[in-house]
Amino acid sequence: MTLSPSGKLLLAWLVLLALALLLTWWLAPVVAPFVAAAVLAYALAPAVARLSRPRGHLPRWLAVPVAVSLMMVAIVGVLALLVPILSSELPLLRELVPQQAQRLVELINQWLVQFGFDYQLDYGGLKAAVMSYANANLDDGLRALLSSALSGGNLLITLATWLVLVPVIAVYLLLDWPALLVALERFVPERYSASVLGLVGECDQVLGQYLRGQLLVMLLLAVYYSVALALVGFDLAVPVGVFTGLAVCIPYLGFGLGALLALVAGTLQFLSWYGLVVVAVVYGLGQIIEGFFLTPRLVGQRIGLHPVVVLLALFVFGHLFGFVGVLVALPCGAVLQVILRRVAAHYFASRLYLG
Repeated sequence: MTLSPSGKLLLAWLVLLALALLLTWWLAPVVAPFVAAAVLAYALAPAVARLSRPRGHLPRWLAVPVAVSLMMVAIVGVLALLVPILSSELPLLRELVPQQAQRLVELINQWLVQFGFDYQLDYGGLKAAVMSYANANLDDGLRALLSSALSGGNLLITLATWLVLVPVIAVYLLLDWPALLVALERFVPERYSASVLGLVGECDQVLGQYLRGQLLVMLLLAVYYSVALALVGFDLAVPVGVFTGLAVCIPYLGFGLGALLALVAGTLQFLSWYGLVVVAVVYGLGQIIEGFFLTPRLVGQRIGLHPVVVLLALFVFGHLFGFVGVLVALPCGAVLQVILRRVAAHYFASRLYLG
């Protein structure tokens, strides 16, 4: 079997891609902040181009830190939305859970009497057992956390490193972004320049369409959930709604986390089935609006991946790069889909397939 020159080049690129993926998996803890910084730089490159000369009014050395700083402020602001939720809900949970648990035990005891069982649950004994178990596990958890904080490579140091390292790397990449693109283009042989640049252009178009469309979807859903929860009487409508809208960038997980926060807030505030019903209605309608109207029109069908592929991408990228991998799973999956589509088209047009 003899491959054509283009087939040999394609095979060589596939081998290099496989080696790069293997190396990335092996060095995942080290590579992850650099991948996050590259994604951040790619997302901010259009904004920097608009701010910097000749299109904008700022020199590039000033436009880059301005864009990165605004992005980091936005990320911190999104995380800060959890503060009012936790600060107001945790004290209520501490008071409400024992009360509801006692009511549940009393209800179960009534059912036991109705069905003729000669047995009654002891709420005091159950509470003491649960508290004893919780205190023991709390002590173990605190000891484990203290041990992790004192050992090398712990979570706190890793988080601090990411907070410092990712913006710094992104700044350096953005400062040299045009030169990096030119340098990468020079590595492509001239006779394959059209096909390779066409593939890169298609991937860039898909990613750009995804990023712009997803941002609009997030903003519109944040407005929808905030307004809808406010109309049904939620006290924490704005923080819960904004968090839910922005969290939909993580497929399934973001919506589920937002719905869980709303469910807890509604249960604690209304202490009745009303909270559960309105959360189900608001979030069910939100899913319909997102799935049938916003995503098809703003993100586009070209980005659409099969649900099984989406879940596979979430697990694979999450395993490789942790939380950042979950964030970039969908756009990376879209890019891989473009590449595989090109590979399949080349294979079906080759002599190898035609025999």
